[in-house]
Amino acid sequence: MYKERLKSLRINNNLTQKNIAAILNISEITYTHYESEYYIMPIKHLNTLCNYFNVSIDYIFNNNDETNYINIKNISRELSSKRLKEFRKEYKLTQNKLASILHVNQSTIAEYERGTNIIATPFLYTICKNYNISADYLLGKLL
Repeated sequence: MYKERLKSLRINNNLTQKNIAAILNISEITYTHYESEYYIMPIKHLNTLCNYFNVSIDYIFNNNDETNYINIKNISRELSSKRLKEFRKEYKLTQNKLASILHVNQSTIAEYERGTNIIATPFLYTICKNYNISADYLLGKLL
């Protein structure tokens, strides 16, 4: 999903896993697990690293090769919930159908669309890969 890009960014910027862990305010072992994809990195940490390295989440997900990302901003729950709903309607997906595709409960999709929770990394990745849509756009990082 993202381990090659994370490792490459870290090495190309002469940083250690310990340095990255300090940036994220997590333990080095936790970051090591994220970089190896033993654990899935939460969106909030991906966003922090993307902002730190000036790259997009789409870059980390290997959806583009742009390494000089200009529109860096925080994730917008409000915009994200709206865009997820718009995406679902554009593809004529009910909440139940999208939940089935992502192997989650319909209530999880409803929470994302209400803005109660931000979409989880593996679900965001699946949507972006399957439907060729920008993660940064879905998260409200792009206008």
